[in-house]
Amino acid sequence: MNPLKEYQRLLAIAQSGKKFGRDHFDQERYAELEHISLALISQLGNKPIAQIPDLFSGETGYPTPKVDVRSFCQNAQNEILLVEDRQTKEWSLPGGFAEIGMSPRENLAKELIEETGFEAHIGDLLAIFDTNQKGNPPQSFQYYKLVFACELLRGEFIANQEIRNIGFFSIEQLPPLSTKRTTKEQLTILRQSRHSPHVD
Repeated sequence: MNPLKEYQRLLAIAQSGKKFGRDHFDQERYAELEHISLALISQLGNKPIAQIPDLFSGETGYPTPKVDVRSFCQNAQNEILLVEDRQTKEWSLPGGFAEIGMSPRENLAKELIEETGFEAHIGDLLAIFDTNQKGNPPQSFQYYKLVFACELLRGEFIANQEIRNIGFFSIEQLPPLSTKRTTKEQLTILRQSRHSPHVD
């Protein structure tokens, strides 16, 4: 059993009950269940219980997984394009959270320009990764990670507030990865999913 996964599920049930429940006494029970869920989550991490609600304060309506879009670009040597986070000095596939009002491809094209300075052709969907699956580091939220094949067209990298550097790397010589964003296992799967998309 994955404790974080189970606690996230409890929290989702509590929050949806608070949103859609009508009975006053049920509302009290859902609020208590929410508090218990947050306390359990806080015990798994490094944050005190008082800080945990802030992580979820923006959640309204029925709780659902968040959507993350990423690009998988390779050069002629089959090396993979990665970007280096300015704060953590860790590397990941370019991309980020999907914004409302834009399609997944539009979101990814925007992220690529912002992070790498390059316009790109956004190709086929290669994989949908579920961060709650085995092999991923525990996170407060569950994410569906949509990864598309991409081809860089034109542009020039300029270091920015988020990204310190970009580079192409072989799967055998990867830099330190931001494993909450990209894992070596995911990169290995992506190299093999050109003709058959991977779905967790």
